[in-house]
Amino acid sequence: MSSGFKKLAANFSYVILSNLLTVLVTSLVVLILPKIMGVEEYGYWQLYIFYLSYAGFIHLGWTDGIYLRYGGMEYHDLDKTKFFSQFLMLLSYLIGVGLLFLLGISAFITDANSRFVFTLLAYTMLVTNLRFFFVYVLQMTNRLKESSCVISGDRLLYLLLLLVFVFIGFRDFKIMVYADLIGRFVSLFYAMYLCRDMAFRPLRQFSFDFQETVSNIAVGINLMLSNVASMLIIGTVRMGIQRVWNIATFGKVSLTLSISNLLMTFINAIGLVVFPILKRTDESRLPKIYDQLRNILMIVMFGVLLLYYPLKIVLDHWLPAYKESLMFMALVFPMSVYEGKMALLINTYLKALRMERQIFKVNVTAMLLSFASTLVFAVFLHNLNATVLSIVLLLTVRSILAEVILAKRMQIAVVKDMGIELLMTFVFIASNWFLPVYLAAASYGLVYLAYSLYKYRSLKGLLRQLRAH
Repeated sequence: MSSGFKKLAANFSYVILSNLLTVLVTSLVVLILPKIMGVEEYGYWQLYIFYLSYAGFIHLGWTDGIYLRYGGMEYHDLDKTKFFSQFLMLLSYLIGVGLLFLLGISAFITDANSRFVFTLLAYTMLVTNLRFFFVYVLQMTNRLKESSCVISGDRLLYLLLLLVFVFIGFRDFKIMVYADLIGRFVSLFYAMYLCRDMAFRPLRQFSFDFQETVSNIAVGINLMLSNVASMLIIGTVRMGIQRVWNIATFGKVSLTLSISNLLMTFINAIGLVVFPILKRTDESRLPKIYDQLRNILMIVMFGVLLLYYPLKIVLDHWLPAYKESLMFMALVFPMSVYEGKMALLINTYLKALRMERQIFKVNVTAMLLSFASTLVFAVFLHNLNATVLSIVLLLTVRSILAEVILAKRMQIAVVKDMGIELLMTFVFIASNWFLPVYLAAASYGLVYLAYSLYKYRSLKGLLRQLRAH
């Protein structure tokens, strides 16, 4: 077995083990919090998590630009003084934005719980964006073991604090928010320690390098804006649910989305391993690698949908207060297939080929469709089922648009495979919505078995190629 394959396998193992830990922690949180908190309390917790997901975009693409411009380099080759200066400039900028945010909260938000949520978000925004800076440096230089420790360490501390608070008897969502912030704060300092030759330097070495900042933002802004648009695809629907229905309904739907999204932790983690490899790969080899990666990914992702059945049975008994909303899992669970393909494969390739503008255009198109569908299904028709189903439809449309653009660039054929995948998705949703759980499991299981046999040869081809490198 070649050293290249061993290194790849080691990187995968670091990332997978770390993110297995993260998934386990997230799963426990998803299962425990709605059990011990009231429905409205859980709704406010989900509101914090929801808006927190947008906090990472305050940097205007600054850290995204660093990731794209310097991705593939070795850590020891980086100009540490330049990165130290960028860190201090980013810190100053974030403090300024945070102060303005706090002033806005005191002026415009009167509800006590909402004011608490947004005030804590101001602090979390600062910590999270600074941590992004160092985590991205570790990831882009292939120090995946260390970056994995930062992320998983954060979630482990968070879980430990939660368990302590629950054991003591706290049930207030505010305590859960504090636990999250403490976990992020400690992991930030650990990340800074790992990059200490970059983070802790004499202040006299600081240089106000405005041109470097502009260059990073100019490169990263398209990716950052496309990420904002990407999150608004689902975010718009969730905001529509919060506005048209209530905080309890928002919390219940958010629970099903949280369960359906657990697997995205793995998918995003694998993407971190693949990106530096693609950046160093000759462009002429990318189409063949794409075809093989695509085949194995789709076999895995459609296989993951089989987890729906034991999850549905267990959750119906574990969370009886959410039994009605857990029906929505049948509609939203396939989102992991299209989100996974987009995050691991399509986006990773588009970034490696420096096609950030195309990512932006696709995400904005899907975001505009999300605004329109939310207006129709939530505001005008007041139909919760159709509103939730629109999430999967929107993510499917986005995935298809992006893959068509990528396939055209690499001159590969994907239309037939996309048609088969749409059929698989339809079978899953329809069978689980209209049939009893055991009959639905049998129906989808047979279809998946046929699909796996159809793709079996592609899987063997990929394994042979990996061993050869």
